[in-house]
Amino acid sequence: MALIYGIDLSQKKFDVSFRNEGNVLVHKIIKNNLNGIVSFLEGLPKGVLLCAEYTGVYGELLLFLCNCLNVPIALVGGYEIRHSLGLQKGKTDKVDASRIREYGERFGDKLTSTAYPDEEMRELKELFRLRGQLVKERKMLLTHEKTKPSMPYNSILAHQIANNMAESLKQSINALEEEIQLIIDGNIDLSTNYHLITGIIGIGQVTACELIIKTGNFKEINTARKASSYAGVCPFPNASGKMVKKSQVSNMADKELKTLLYMCAVVAKSRNPEYRLYYERKKLEGKPYFLIMNNIANKLLRTIYSIINSGITYRLGHVVYDPRHNENVA
Repeated sequence: MALIYGIDLSQKKFDVSFRNEGNVLVHKIIKNNLNGIVSFLEGLPKGVLLCAEYTGVYGELLLFLCNCLNVPIALVGGYEIRHSLGLQKGKTDKVDASRIREYGERFGDKLTSTAYPDEEMRELKELFRLRGQLVKERKMLLTHEKTKPSMPYNSILAHQIANNMAESLKQSINALEEEIQLIIDGNIDLSTNYHLITGIIGIGQVTACELIIKTGNFKEINTARKASSYAGVCPFPNASGKMVKKSQVSNMADKELKTLLYMCAVVAKSRNPEYRLYYERKKLEGKPYFLIMNNIANKLLRTIYSIINSGITYRLGHVVYDPRHNENVA
């Protein structure tokens, strides 16, 4: 069994908890910079597995250097760590590092090494994240400007500056989208999957990029079932003893991806005859609107993963036969 090092990350330093050769608990504080991390990693014994709580940018440098020096590291969500150790009281960086180590020792068989994204995927994430921020800022400006006609007085200068800012943001968004498209077109794997996805009626460019980024180009989240659970469109049973309630989707989901899939479901219902017929059939059965749209989003994900795995372009009206009856299919 690998020796587990529990790491609690913060901006300027990280706390490390591990057991030494005498099975005595040791606590160390390492500076979260290049020199501090390299010195720490080079001094590690063989057969070590680092276990750290995923905290976004604070662990980026550590993850990158671990991959460069071939030191295995597993990043785990904080929610999973907190709810796997039972009732806990008190919180300090030293205690958190010890709890992360304890989690790694208990569930070492479930830990998987985390890989740092390659350069193209990393740049794609950064550009797409910035695009999303600029889109929100431009939307706020335009929404505020729409309320101006109902006001008795308006500032001409404020109106001009707001319009100039909105136009500048639009140009920046267009420049980001062009660069994102260049990155996708310059990579065979990204380009192939991107064009396969956007060939589905209802899936647009933004949703395609979001899916590629969030799923690691369909390698990290490699099944439609995992993707639907991640996006929050997969219903889970809700029953206990004789009490059986309706299945519900989990609130622990990627809200941005779920919103995009809902918008895609709306477009698919309107423009794709297959999904329109499905919607009308479920509507006649008395199913609630949002339940039907959730099911359509789920069906879209299954379609996406099906064409990604097969490499076959989406064809409207394609009939999928029951594999159990293949011998009867001419």
